[in-house]
Amino acid sequence: LDTRDADIFTQGFIPNSINIGVDGSFAVWVGTLVLDIKQPLLIVAEPGREGEVVKRLARVGYDNAIGYLAGGFKAWVDAGKDIDTIESISVDEFAHEYKSSKHQLNILDVRKKSEYFSEHIIEAQNAPLDYINDSMLLVDKTKTYHIHCAGGYRSVVFASILKARGYHNLINVRGGFNAIKTNHTFKVSEYVCPTSML
Repeated sequence: LDTRDADIFTQGFIPNSINIGVDGSFAVWVGTLVLDIKQPLLIVAEPGREGEVVKRLARVGYDNAIGYLAGGFKAWVDAGKDIDTIESISVDEFAHEYKSSKHQLNILDVRKKSEYFSEHIIEAQNAPLDYINDSMLLVDKTKTYHIHCAGGYRSVVFASILKARGYHNLINVRGGFNAIKTNHTFKVSEYVCPTSML
């Protein structure tokens, strides 16, 4: 479980790591995505924050943190071990691809259904992170997908889980839908006031 910032995580991580950043809705997403509270967890954290991560996991019932990587991710790199990355692009780069592509891009919006129904890119499919096992059924391993959430936290969690399960053609859009809306390149659905739908 790699608890570093999403943008830092995409640049390099231990293969098969899952990213749930400690500075986001950490406990909520651990509880949603790690269904077995007895699951052994090996922590990668920013040096000095390991104790905080272990405490916050224990508070929500995850007492099986078996340890942390001493020296953090840098120690892994310095030891010459293999690393993996997730391609991550700016909204401007995404807009350029959106305008110039001869084919419609595969876009996955991993926000909650209520957020998606409120406002979304017209061509985007909704693949909520909170229902990851159902959402991944929408993904074809042979195709490339641009993934976004609201701000960039959940999309990296989603991409890291799928990457660990063998899906490699995933491109994270930094800044998420908040940045997409300010770009004015994308066809966005008319705003509808969010409901209580999950």
